[in-house]
Amino acid sequence: MRHRHRTPGGRRLAALLTGLALLAGLGAAGTSQAAEPAPAADETAVAVHYRSGNTSATADQIEPWLKLVNSGDQAVPLDELTIRYYFRAESPGTDYRFGCSWAVLGCANVTGTFGLLTAPTEDADRYLEVGFRSGAGTLAPGADTGDLQLRLHRADWQTINQADDYSFGATQSAYGPWDRITVQRDGALVWGTAPEGNDPGEPGEPGEPGEPGEPPSEELFDDFSYTAHNDPALAQHGWVVRTNSGGPGVPGASWPAENITFPEAEGGTVLNLESGTDGTAGGTEQSELFTSAVKFEQGTYAARVNFSDAPRSGPDGDRIVQTFFSINDLRAPMDPDYAEYDFEYLPNGGWGEPANILYATSWETYRPDPWEAVNTHTEERTSFAGWHDLVFTIDETSIRYYVDGRLFGVHGEPYLPERPMSINFNQWFIDLLGQPDTTPRAYDQQVDYVYFAADTALTPGQVTERVTALRDEGVAFTDTVAAR
Repeated sequence: MRHRHRTPGGRRLAALLTGLALLAGLGAAGTSQAAEPAPAADETAVAVHYRSGNTSATADQIEPWLKLVNSGDQAVPLDELTIRYYFRAESPGTDYRFGCSWAVLGCANVTGTFGLLTAPTEDADRYLEVGFRSGAGTLAPGADTGDLQLRLHRADWQTINQADDYSFGATQSAYGPWDRITVQRDGALVWGTAPEGNDPGEPGEPGEPGEPGEPPSEELFDDFSYTAHNDPALAQHGWVVRTNSGGPGVPGASWPAENITFPEAEGGTVLNLESGTDGTAGGTEQSELFTSAVKFEQGTYAARVNFSDAPRSGPDGDRIVQTFFSINDLRAPMDPDYAEYDFEYLPNGGWGEPANILYATSWETYRPDPWEAVNTHTEERTSFAGWHDLVFTIDETSIRYYVDGRLFGVHGEPYLPERPMSINFNQWFIDLLGQPDTTPRAYDQQVDYVYFAADTALTPGQVTERVTALRDEGVAFTDTVAAR
C-alpha cells in the first residue's frame, strides 16, 4: 500500500526559518551622491554599492550588504530590478538558504532565490538573485535604497569558503561601487560584469531551451486526455485512482474515485483533483492519482500544476496540501532505502506556518511512531496560486528543484534515492482546525501534463521544448521507461 506521511511538527523547521525575516519598513531611501562608473546596456543609471558584513576568508555565512544608487534623472521601480551575487558552491549538492537581516526598505519587500550558471568558472557556479516586491516602491533620481543587509548560508550551517567567490570583496569593509555584482532591469543588464560566459539573459541560461539534440531514449509523457476516472485508457496507461482509506490527512476521510476528473482547460483537458470537507472527518474527501509502475529513479520529473489559494465554493481557510511528488514504500521504520521528493503547496498554512508556503522536500527516511524524520527542505512564503512549471532532477550528486524555470532548491547526496519510485499527485487536508465552519467547501488542484526523462537532467527550458515537440507531433501519451 502506497501512503504519504506527514504530521504537524514532523518537519525540522527551527534551524531553517531564519531565511525570510519579515521586518517592517524603517524609512525612506537615502541620497548617496557617489560618482559611478558608466552603467552597462541601457540608459538606466543604477549601480551597486557593496560592503562585506564578514570579510573573513571562511565563515558560517556570506554577508553581502548592498545599496542600489540611482545616478540618473529618472525614477526606477525597484520591482523591475534584480541583483545577482555570484559564488562557488562547496559541492554540487550543497543547498543554501537566503536571509535578510535588515533593510531600510523592509525585509518583507526583499526576495532571494538561487540559480545555477550555465558556464561555471573557477570562482562561480551559482548566484543569489535578489529582487523586490512592489511595496519597495521606486528609486528616485539621486537616491539610494539604504542598507540591504543580506546573508546566505549552507542549509547544514557548515563552514563556507568565500575567498574563492567571484563577487566577494575581502577589502570591502565600507560601501563603494562594485562591478562584480550585476543589476538587471526587466532582464537587461544595467550594471556590472558577470563571470565569463554568463551574462544575464544570454541564450542557454537555466530555464531557457538548450541546444537541439536527440530526445531521451526513455521518457514518460501524459497530456491527461481522458474522459473520466473510469476511462479504460487511464488504467491502460498505468495510472491508479486511489480509493483506499488511510493517510495522509484527516483520519476517517475518504478518497472517492469520482474526485478525479478531466475538465476542459489550457487548450485541452487537464487532470483535476477535487478535495472537500464539511468540517467533519466523515464529510472530508481527499484525492490522489499515481503511477502503478515503480520505475522512476534518476532523471527529470516535470509537471505543469495549477495551485489554488481559495476553494471553488464555500468558506476558505482549510489547511490543505496540494502536491507533485515521487515516492517508494517504507519497508521498515528508518528504512535506509526509502525515498521521497515533494513539491507541497499549503495555501492556508499548516505545520506551524500561518499562511501560504511552498515546500520542496527530499527524504532519506522516517519512523512513523514515535515520529522521527530524516529530510531536508527549501521553502518560500508567498502565494503560488495559478499555473506553475515544476521540475526536479535527480542525478548522482544532487536533487535540484525548479519553479517556473528558476532554481528553487538544491539538496545533496545524503538524500539521493536507492530504489525506484512512483509518480504521484494528491490533495489532502492536514487537519480540520483551519476552518471550523460546517458549510461544505471544495478545493481544486489541476495538472496540465506530466513528463519524466530517465537518466538525464534536463533544464526547465529543455523540458518545455520537449513537451512542445511531443504535442506538435500529436502525442497525447507515451511511456518508453523500462522497468527497474
